[in-house]
Amino acid sequence: MSVDPPTTGHSAPADPSGADLVERVVESRVLHEGRYLTFRVDTIERTDGSRGTREIAGHPGAVAILAIDDEDQVLLVRQYRVAVGEALLEVPAGTLDVADDGSVEDPELAAPRELEEETGMRAGSWRLIARFYTAPGFASELMHLYLATDLRPADGERLTPDEDEHLLVERMPWRDAVAAAERGDLRDGKTLVALLWLARLLDGQR
Repeated sequence: MSVDPPTTGHSAPADPSGADLVERVVESRVLHEGRYLTFRVDTIERTDGSRGTREIAGHPGAVAILAIDDEDQVLLVRQYRVAVGEALLEVPAGTLDVADDGSVEDPELAAPRELEEETGMRAGSWRLIARFYTAPGFASELMHLYLATDLRPADGERLTPDEDEHLLVERMPWRDAVAAAERGDLRDGKTLVALLWLARLLDGQR
């Protein structure tokens, strides 16, 4: 028995590279410029000449850290997120700093800073494991996800969280953290990416 593929109501693009899907911005109107975000409405023109609008949140990018200590525990932070109205358990993370001249902080410098600010720990080993857009339908935020190991407490005067950040640091055995992600107990996107990557890496040890 043959089964026809499902139809979506849209024909496949003629150019497999997606070049015929490009939407050219012909006008951009800034609605608000905040501390980290810029909200704007873009008027776009498609390759067929038709036009539309896109509501965009401009973002400088961010880092997230999958930090694992010598006892195979994952460092997580719990903080209240007003946008969703609940406290979420997440991997440490933070937005890239933007200088007065508009230059954006190097993610390789931001990741150690954020880890120390949020957990009081430093890492002897760093590895970039993924880059991904968090919400490409409306935001330009590019997340840089790092694996941090060989952890130790920060010596001397440690970096501290920003004044508007209130969080609790929790340690969880990596197996429990992965299980929580697979059960759907964790709802933060970057944390799910980090833990499911860890599950794939360590699958033979479960």
